Amino acid sequence: MSGLTFKERFIRSLERKEVDKVPVCSVTQTGFVELMELTGSKWPEAHYDPEKMATLAIAGHEIAGLEAIRYPFCNTVMPETLGCSIAKGSLDTQPYMLDHPIKNKEDVNNFYVPEKLLESNRIQTMMKATYLIKEQFPDEVPVVAGVLGPAAISCYLCGIKNYLRWCVTETDIFKELLDLGTEVCMEYANALFDHGADAVVIIDSEAGPDLLPPPFFEPLILPQYKRLIAGLNGHSILHICGDATAIMDEMAQSGFEGLSIEEKTDLSSASRIVRDRACIIGNVSPASTLLAKPPGQIKKEAKQCIEDGTGILAPGCGIAPRTPLENIKAFVASRDEFYREKGLV
Repeated sequence: MSGLTFKERFIRSLERKEVDKVPVCSVTQTGFVELMELTGSKWPEAHYDPEKMATLAIAGHEIAGLEAIRYPFCNTVMPETLGCSIAKGSLDTQPYMLDHPIKNKEDVNNFYVPEKLLESNRIQTMMKATYLIKEQFPDEVPVVAGVLGPAAISCYLCGIKNYLRWCVTETDIFKELLDLGTEVCMEYANALFDHGADAVVIIDSEAGPDLLPPPFFEPLILPQYKRLIAGLNGHSILHICGDATAIMDEMAQSGFEGLSIEEKTDLSSASRIVRDRACIIGNVSPASTLLAKPPGQIKKEAKQCIEDGTGILAPGCGIAPRTPLENIKAFVASRDEFYREKGLV
């Protein structure tokens, strides 16, 4: 068991099989400024150039010690491909949406997914980056790609106001957008699997209680997740920001192998709710802890996450761009320290 590779340990953890120790990685955003300076692969170029994207993603493993290679570093690949206007961001600011294509209900009927979706510039960047990463790390380190989920895609397309209004007043239109989001999410994720990704993280915070009322999750979101999981050709993780306690049971029913939760969700409570139905991933705070606290406190909180039952030790959300490299290294080191202190190695 102690001879497991990083990839074997990661996949076994997702499959709820026995491992020698929990993996320590990030299944969310891993680019931060110190890595950019060390590698020369900086934002915003690293969002759009496959070589720079691959280099920065690999640095999270080779320099910071994270036991997975996770990319990209923003959530705008699919929105831009589907017609959203996107600002490129800066060295320490991720790309963000300027405008959305669906302004009203009538626009939904006139909206079409590009016929050659996978040939778009940004998706091709992702495919090329996947190839470059796998060329260097064919089988030792898990390669994890982030993909927007159905609710997030719907929200980007129609805007937050329409999204919140239509889930109540225009349920048929809302479901139509979710159907579209599920289809393009599935097509994109499977293309990433075909190019070598070992797992996809479906980023879908817009389905969480911070935006969508919890009673809407089961009738509107859960069927989409089950359909998505049935069509995916590889390992899957769901990430939802905010306090997801109210929907944890439904998330565990969805079929995702991993459930990535933010620090607002109590990890021990989530573990009790989920039981053995999925691997809990998280949930050290990227902002209040990894960015702002000294290494000793980071280690203390990370060890508590292992104690509370996390199956994969990870930040609760994306690493903040100005996070010190020494803090990420302390976070990684905390895992082995935990097992030594417990006499488990």
